[in-house]
Amino acid sequence: QVTLVESGGGLVQAGGSLRLSCVVSGRTFSNYGMGWFRQAPGKDREFVATINYSGRSTLYADSVKGRFTVSRDNAKNTVYLEMNSLKPEDTALYYCAASYGLGPTPDVKVFDSWGQGTQVTVSS
Repeated sequence: QVTLVESGGGLVQAGGSLRLSCVVSGRTFSNYGMGWFRQAPGKDREFVATINYSGRSTLYADSVKGRFTVSRDNAKNTVYLEMNSLKPEDTALYYCAASYGLGPTPDVKVFDSWGQGTQVTVSS
């Protein structure tokens, strides 16, 4: 059983910043890639960012490039998403996910373990 728990969401004004965290248990954390996805009401879940097993390679959705940074600390079994210059359209429930592959990949089908999500709301 793999457990992922996100935290760090909240309400922030446009242009502000948040840092999301995801703590993983139940697997050898350093052996697989991680990803962040988000879902707004009435919309499909979409890819945000992904990082490979070592943290040396990352990939971002075009909508967040230059604003978001994904990183990981394998000693703490934790992956992070630093979000800067937030926009109202970033408002969504953000999910952390784990892949059995080495990553990085934006393909949602590769991720088979998911957290419960943390809400990010950006006001104008």
